[in-house]
Amino acid sequence: MKNKNFCYLLVVMLFNIGLITSCKKDTATPEEPITNPTITASRDELTKDSIFLYTKELYYWNTSLPTYDAFKPRSYSSNESELYALTQYSSDPSTGKPYEYVSGYSEPKYSFIDYVTTTGKVATLKADVNGTANDYGFSVMYNTTSDLRIKYVYPNSPASEQGLTRGCRITSINGRTNLSYSSSTVNFLNEAIFGTNSSVSLSFVDLNGVTKSVVVHSTNYTVNPILFTNVYTVGGKKVGYLVFNSFTNNVSAALKTVFSNFTSQGVTELIVDLRYNGGGYVSTATEIINLAAPIAQNGNTMYTTYYNGYLQGLTTAQRKASVLVHQPLLDAGGNLQNFTAGVNGKYVTYADLNYSATSADNIEKFAKSGSLALSRIYFIVSGSTASASELTINSLKPVMDVKLIGATTYGKPVGFFPIRIDKLDLYVPEFETKNQLGVGGYYSGLTVDKEAYEDLTKAWGDETETLLAYALLYAKNGSFITTGAKTASLSATSTTMPDKLSSTEIKAVTESLDQNGIKGMIMVPGKKF
Repeated sequence: MKNKNFCYLLVVMLFNIGLITSCKKDTATPEEPITNPTITASRDELTKDSIFLYTKELYYWNTSLPTYDAFKPRSYSSNESELYALTQYSSDPSTGKPYEYVSGYSEPKYSFIDYVTTTGKVATLKADVNGTANDYGFSVMYNTTSDLRIKYVYPNSPASEQGLTRGCRITSINGRTNLSYSSSTVNFLNEAIFGTNSSVSLSFVDLNGVTKSVVVHSTNYTVNPILFTNVYTVGGKKVGYLVFNSFTNNVSAALKTVFSNFTSQGVTELIVDLRYNGGGYVSTATEIINLAAPIAQNGNTMYTTYYNGYLQGLTTAQRKASVLVHQPLLDAGGNLQNFTAGVNGKYVTYADLNYSATSADNIEKFAKSGSLALSRIYFIVSGSTASASELTINSLKPVMDVKLIGATTYGKPVGFFPIRIDKLDLYVPEFETKNQLGVGGYYSGLTVDKEAYEDLTKAWGDETETLLAYALLYAKNGSFITTGAKTASLSATSTTMPDKLSSTEIKAVTESLDQNGIKGMIMVPGKKF
């Protein structure tokens, strides 16, 4: 089910000759003159043209892209291969590799295509940020090379209704009992859990040692990204704990209730667990930031949004010729906004927006929500922590005491709004965010104050779970340094042992077994005209 903010008017991009003539770029930069061939093309070819044209104009690193004639978008065998090629021209000077290069993968780090009318892997990429899903509602990860565990379960999902919880040890999937780590096993898990089958058969041992066998059916359910909350008493202070799995657009009221409860219990330090949170809506990130931020920051800059140089300097003539004139900006109800003064003279489009970094539209300011007053905030993070999660952390770093525990985050300071092209939505990085100190650019991820591995044998909220334990330890002692006995306990689960996956293997498995997630920062402008 599409969220209303994604219910864009279906603009079928089957370009006629006049439209192609008006917007196809044939030079190194978008603002130079246009030359176009007058030839007949198929629907698929015109879709490939559109992918090129939108990327050429909107891509954050668009100046690195070649001309239409040099690139030849219609020569690519698929939309995906074209998109990958487009994303490999830009170069990150800190690595010498393209910003969207991922070693060992033929997919971009950030960009993707979401098909509107199909099912399967691509169609589910946005499921957990749109507030609804149609899947099993769980994911798995290896605690050791021979120990496969449930890492999370969404409340009220099909998996939850069958008794699955974090920490359950999987012993059989669809009759297969050899689930030890290997590339072939990971491929099997990917197909069994994230494929097109309507059900999956599981045997598992729960945290009480009880063996169970269930069949989980894929059904529609409402995604609740709040997986766990609690308040701990630590050395005379109250410490709140929130496990937040995705920045969905349906969680505003629930977040306010959670933070209100923290306030009523006297919480002064907060642990926000984002270890599996790949991002979502910028608007939801802004809400969490305002719930946690000091009231003294009211009116100060939270973050600024930066678009490419071409978009920032659009002239009236360029707006009228822009491909964005075909992308209507809908209101909160999913309806066209009448705007006769706009570039198309009928309704608001993305061509009417002000993309300048100095525009008030692109400078988010703090506006404290609720009355929770925090002296410190901890973020539990991993290589899966991305995008809107990183935006939240980066925005709070200059204004309060922030501690990061776990592993270096994914590294995605860029975001996008969706572009509808015929039967697909195109997502390419269109903007970058920087905090009030002008800090952004964390393409290699945000580094942690305490590096440690998680313990998948423990339930959410278990005070002995390694990453949570380090946060509670710091809350108690103001340090991650432990006593001898405590150090032994923590190191047993936080040190890489021979039967544990390496960091490279963890990253590869996570990429394969996070099929329902999205590493994205989605911004839908709320400007009214």
